[in-house]
Amino acid sequence: MPDRFAIETSPLIKASGFREYDARWWFGRPDGGKPPELNLMGVQALGMGLGTFIRRSGIGPDIVTGHDFRAYSLGIKLALVCGLMAAGARVNDIGLALSPMAYFAQFALNVPSVAMVTASHNENGWTGVKMGMARPLTFGPDEMAELRRIVLEGDFDLIGGGAYTCVPDFRRRYIEDLTRGRRIGRPLKVVAACGNGTAGAFAPDVLERIGCEVVPLDCELDYSFPRYNPNPEDMAMLHAIRDKVLESGADVGLGFDGDGDRCGVVDNEGNEIFADKVGVMLARDISALRPGSNFVVDVKSTGLFATDPVLNASGARTDYWKTGHSYIKRRVAELGAIAGFEKSGHFFFNPPLGRGYDDGLITAIAVCEMLDRSPDKSMAELYRALPMTWGSPTMSPHCGDDVKYAVVDRIVERFRTMQRDGLPVAGQKIVDLVTVNGVRVVAEDGTWGLVRASSNKPELVVVVESPVSEARQRAMFEAVDGVLREHAEVGAYNQTI
Repeated sequence: MPDRFAIETSPLIKASGFREYDARWWFGRPDGGKPPELNLMGVQALGMGLGTFIRRSGIGPDIVTGHDFRAYSLGIKLALVCGLMAAGARVNDIGLALSPMAYFAQFALNVPSVAMVTASHNENGWTGVKMGMARPLTFGPDEMAELRRIVLEGDFDLIGGGAYTCVPDFRRRYIEDLTRGRRIGRPLKVVAACGNGTAGAFAPDVLERIGCEVVPLDCELDYSFPRYNPNPEDMAMLHAIRDKVLESGADVGLGFDGDGDRCGVVDNEGNEIFADKVGVMLARDISALRPGSNFVVDVKSTGLFATDPVLNASGARTDYWKTGHSYIKRRVAELGAIAGFEKSGHFFFNPPLGRGYDDGLITAIAVCEMLDRSPDKSMAELYRALPMTWGSPTMSPHCGDDVKYAVVDRIVERFRTMQRDGLPVAGQKIVDLVTVNGVRVVAEDGTWGLVRASSNKPELVVVVESPVSEARQRAMFEAVDGVLREHAEVGAYNQTI
């Protein structure tokens, strides 16, 4: 049993919770189970550290806070606010919110910094904070490392003088901003699936305002997530959307994750379209309006961004970059790209389409506007117009937080050795290794497999794709998995092909 007195009287904050670009900890559930990695005093210390870091960085003291819909998120946010105020922060609290609503508040309230309490799509019992102090960017590895140092060393500047403002009715301002001047002319029936997460309080209203007929699915807020986690990469959620689309005769199904910064898509025939393919479809649509557009995509994404003849004919250029919403967001800003797409469903639109941050509702609107501009095509027909590839969902074998990066380093070296020695992968020569984030190993026929460490959970991430056949896709998965099985630290997958 945990020491209840110690939990109430001393800060608990596990070092591994400071991840590459988010903070994410197991807070625990009422039914017990595995011991917590964080307590409320630890959250207070996080707030003191964040307030100290922002002050030392020369950023003004004002910060936006919000929280997602979980049993414990409000309490965690208030503990964070207590720590922030002790370090002199002036807190603007927008209440129950989506992450992109908090990012929008940075612009609407003219506030430089943000701390959004959310565990996104993680299971009930997880918590975390998404942070930034240079809108629309969020923290990357350097900022997270310095914040981790300040908090774990207790290197706080507790100057006091903080303030707290509760910002009223901010949900209305956010929804009005999203929908202002955006109205589709084509009648669209849309399934809005929210997995009982926070997006249920936003997505149906937004879609109705732009002119859609909405079929709600699991939009009632319920932090126990009774059916499945609100995660549009999870096949359980995608299957539920598929079934509702087919039952209702909807034109498209749109699924949102727990904090509303991601969107998944199912077409009118029930095909579950992985987010990278949705990105190709949106890139085609954007490029038709703006030839020569630049895009950024993560290394988990389909090779079609580089090979699609329609994108190439429009002069589009695509940069493959590190997986992670913070990395892609920053890269989109650096390159001045019109948009960035991540296989997880984080999409980033620069002006005039968005403000550079990831918002699942903006993505949903973009999908509806794409359909509106193609009145004679269904979502399934737009999907079939893409060159055929066989791609896997994101597959995640367990691997401990304390060993996963070392395991990936060894896997990268293994593939480098195979390439140097002329050894085949999945029966073919290795023609390329992309190592900007883990390793993406590419065979002669364009079939590829990716292995990287998850930034949010004690897992690895595996994705495979083939432009040739399902058999080649499976051959690559077996080859990649064979290398993974050389490492005892790698456990069972959450899902496989």
